[in-house]
Amino acid sequence: MNRLPMTIFTKPWKCSIEELGEKLSVLGVDGIELPVRPGYPVNPDNALAELPRAARTLAQWGLKIYSVAADPTEAVIEACGRAGVPIVRVCERIDMSIGYQASVDAIKRRYAALVPALQKASVKIGLQNHCGFFVGSAAGTMQVIGEFDPEQVGAVLDVAHCGLDGEPEAMAIDIVWSHLCMVNFKNAFRLRTNGPEAEEAAWRIYWTTGRHGIASWRKSVEVLAARGYAGPLCLPAEYSDPSGRGDLTGDAVLRLVQDDIAYLKSLLSAYTDAGGNGG
Repeated sequence: MNRLPMTIFTKPWKCSIEELGEKLSVLGVDGIELPVRPGYPVNPDNALAELPRAARTLAQWGLKIYSVAADPTEAVIEACGRAGVPIVRVCERIDMSIGYQASVDAIKRRYAALVPALQKASVKIGLQNHCGFFVGSAAGTMQVIGEFDPEQVGAVLDVAHCGLDGEPEAMAIDIVWSHLCMVNFKNAFRLRTNGPEAEEAAWRIYWTTGRHGIASWRKSVEVLAARGYAGPLCLPAEYSDPSGRGDLTGDAVLRLVQDDIAYLKSLLSAYTDAGGNGG
């Protein structure tokens, strides 16, 4: 297994691109996934100019933008092409007012209309599975993207959401393998929020570090290594605030993400020299 690029999703930080580069360059990762969203330095309104500028700035810190988290509009796709960013990662909601299948059909029509822009820019949409009322599993992901050329529409497999939806690691990877372009390594478990005296149990998702959630990062790495995966691995840096006030943000995530970087590197190290360059 060749050395795989490791990235961090920079959603927790809304600082300048320069500050971001300085902050993350010491963590020992290869690059980032950049939010192109309202409220961030690069957003849908300025992406054509600011995304290439951000890529140049981060390169000075030894960091590459491997993906952006954004709505895949033609303008964002063009900006990614100019900046050399290969993946626009997206999660897709299921609109229960029209139902699951109608929602899937609508997503497919939207992607089909974007294929010419994707081809022109040499960029792909990366559909990530997300539990809840989203395209939530590896199987659901392939129901949406299976008919598309993986050069234009790929799969971003999130092992935590697969775990929450009950898909074993090996099966999930096998399902999306033909289109797999990136793997998200985060973790979670369901935390009960009431006691046994309640009429019915209530639960919430608690985002935790790689060692302590429902998904096995070890099993995921073993399967990826055996199959010769060669794409990026992204750490979404999503952790629940122990106080119950949403997710941690800003530098509060640094200690946890540093632990996850070390853990993932330790799992990968056993396979670095084992050969294989597929994916």
